[in-house]
Amino acid sequence: MLNLKRGRPAGFRAFLLVWSGQVLSMIGSAMTAFALSIWAYQKTGLATSLALVDFFFLGATIVATPLAGVYVDRWNRKLTMMLSDLLAVTATIAALVLYLSGHLQIWHLYVAASVQGIGSAFQWPAYSAAISQMMPKEHYARASGLMSLADFGSIIVAPILAGLLIRFIHVGGVMTIDIITFGIAVLALLTVEIPRHVRDVSVQESMWRQMTFGFRFIREHGPLLSLVSVFAVSNFMISLSNPLFTPMILARTGQNAAALGFVQSAVGIGGALGGFLLGVWGGPKNKVRGILLGDPLNFMVLGLCVFFGRGPVIWAAGFLVSTGIGTIVNGLSQSIWQAKVPAGLQGRVFSARRMIAWIVMPIATLLAGPLADKVFEPAMRPGGALVPLFSRIVGTGSGAGMAVLYLLSAAAASAVTLVGFLIPRLRNLELLLPDHDAEDPSQ
Repeated sequence: MLNLKRGRPAGFRAFLLVWSGQVLSMIGSAMTAFALSIWAYQKTGLATSLALVDFFFLGATIVATPLAGVYVDRWNRKLTMMLSDLLAVTATIAALVLYLSGHLQIWHLYVAASVQGIGSAFQWPAYSAAISQMMPKEHYARASGLMSLADFGSIIVAPILAGLLIRFIHVGGVMTIDIITFGIAVLALLTVEIPRHVRDVSVQESMWRQMTFGFRFIREHGPLLSLVSVFAVSNFMISLSNPLFTPMILARTGQNAAALGFVQSAVGIGGALGGFLLGVWGGPKNKVRGILLGDPLNFMVLGLCVFFGRGPVIWAAGFLVSTGIGTIVNGLSQSIWQAKVPAGLQGRVFSARRMIAWIVMPIATLLAGPLADKVFEPAMRPGGALVPLFSRIVGTGSGAGMAVLYLLSAAAASAVTLVGFLIPRLRNLELLLPDHDAEDPSQ
């Protein structure tokens, strides 16, 4: 579809162009994250250092989210996406200048992560709401699949490219490529037409009422509250181990960057395959059942592969399957929210949804490093308290404690999601809540 008035791509063509720009930008960002994670772990040797990067990103995102939702529903969503991209690239440029001058420190990464988290608070709801405006609802699940394909496809390419290029252009060169790809993503946004949304009358309320609107909407639509609550608790459980991905693999392989890249690429392949499958298939008719069955399977495959695996091949296979399933689950959830929430409200509602789902994740992320460094790692060294229980499977020494923590957090997350079947209003969400266009044809 071509917008004849302005001569710019619109509809699904516009989505594909924006999506292509985001693919390149995500590859650049993933390359920088890969290079800096190795740099940070080699500098400190502590899992806590990398976990804190996640903590500051999540914390900043959550703090900025209520205000971001208000302005996503007020502002032009294309402009909002561009500004959030520019904010994120500013942090990367600052880190690059510090690195090239020899002054980059670990705490600088925490500041950069905070700035990028603020950008993410605006980017995600604006992007999600823009997609709702660009295409009919029957394509929402496919669009979510393609978004996941872009996200995880970058993880396939980035470790390989970063691992090859870092030897020749070093960390600074990798960050420069990241900055260039940001520019391409912004140019892609400039060339497309995204329909302006009709503002809901609620945007005329006081700022406080607008900031809390999304929370009130979710509370009043009880099945959506149940869905996001289950995600919130399971996110907390799995976040006790997720930040340990890089330090666990580096610790168990003698800081082998190639092994880390191999497993990380497998994560990307799994996510890309899951996104591709959802994009082609569109997901099961009963999306809630797909979520409640898929998430426990995702978590347990993840925990078991880390726990029983002794090398990159088993870890890679497990992460590939787990991430593929998780991508489909997240895409199904996204399509439910896009179908049930009117486009003019999605900025505030999606921001509130993210805040509820993520609110406890910074706490878990903050706990992950100390739990690994101070509790589980010492407990799995020769003579440690957990050695009699787990040493025959995971061995002892560096990284074994983190593997045990992975299994326990994955098991807890699986149990939480399975409990969702016992909640009638969640189990029957799609029957209890009509789609927003069925509720109000003018939307």
